Amino acid sequence: MLSTVRFQKIILDYYKTAGRDLAWRRTRDSYRILVSEIMLQQTQVARVEAFYENFIKRFPDFRALAKAKTVDVLRAWQGLGYNRRALALQRLAKIIVEYYGGRLPRDRATLESLPGIGAYTAGAIRAFAFGEPEIFIETNIRRVFIHFFFPRRRKVYDEEIRSLIEKTLPKEAGPRNVKVWYWALMDYGAMLGTVHGLGAAKNPNRRSAHYAKQSKFFGSDRELRGQLLRLVLAKKKIARKQLFEILPQSKIRIAKILSDLQREGFVS
Repeated sequence: MLSTVRFQKIILDYYKTAGRDLAWRRTRDSYRILVSEIMLQQTQVARVEAFYENFIKRFPDFRALAKAKTVDVLRAWQGLGYNRRALALQRLAKIIVEYYGGRLPRDRATLESLPGIGAYTAGAIRAFAFGEPEIFIETNIRRVFIHFFFPRRRKVYDEEIRSLIEKTLPKEAGPRNVKVWYWALMDYGAMLGTVHGLGAAKNPNRRSAHYAKQSKFFGSDRELRGQLLRLVLAKKKIARKQLFEILPQSKIRIAKILSDLQREGFVS
C-alpha cells in the first residue's frame, strides 16, 4: 500500500505547481467562506466563480444579506441553480444576526442546526474558516482516495475513506496546514475528473458504494422550476394564465410546481 508520506508528497507537489487560485481561498472571513461552500453544493467551481464575487459585493456580510429583499437575493442567485440554497442562506443570515451577533459559530453541532448546512458543509467551514482538523468528504476528495488506495475495489464505503483521511491529515495540522491539505486534495481530485486526468469513463467515484447518477436536467421538473422562477423574477408580477400561455408544458404540471414554489417561499 502507498505510504502516507509518499501520498502526501504526491498531492502537495501537484498543488504547488497546479493549485487553483480561487477568491474564497484568499479570505479568512467566515461569511465569505460560508457563501462559497453553499454555492459549491452540487455546482462546479467554474460556475461558482462567475457568481461569487458579484454576490459578495451585493451582500458583503450577514447583516446585509439578512436585511435584503428576498427577491433581490434570488435575482443575484439566478443562473447558479438549486435556488433553495439562496433562501436557506438568507434564513441562516437572519439567525446569525438575531441570535449570534452577526458572527458565525464554530462548533459543529450549532453549524449543522443552521439552514442549508449539512455534515460536509459544517466540516468544510470548520476547516477553511477556523482551521479545525475536521474529517470530511466531498466528491473530489473521494475520487483521490479511491484512485490511490482502492484501485481495484468495486464498492468503496465512505467510512473506509474517512479513516484514511484521518490517517493522512498532516500531523502538524495547524490552521494553514489543514486548509492547504484539503485544497490540494480537492484540486488533485478535480484534475483526475478531467479528460487529461482519468476522464468521466474512468471516474473512480463510480466505484463508490454511495455513487448515484444524477437525473437528467433537460425536461425535468428542476428545469421547469427554474424557468418559472426566472419569469416571475423578471416581471415581478405575472398571472398564472400568462405562465400557462408562455410555457409549453401542461397546465397541471405548471400548477403543481407553482404550488411547490409557493409552499417553499419562492412566490406568493
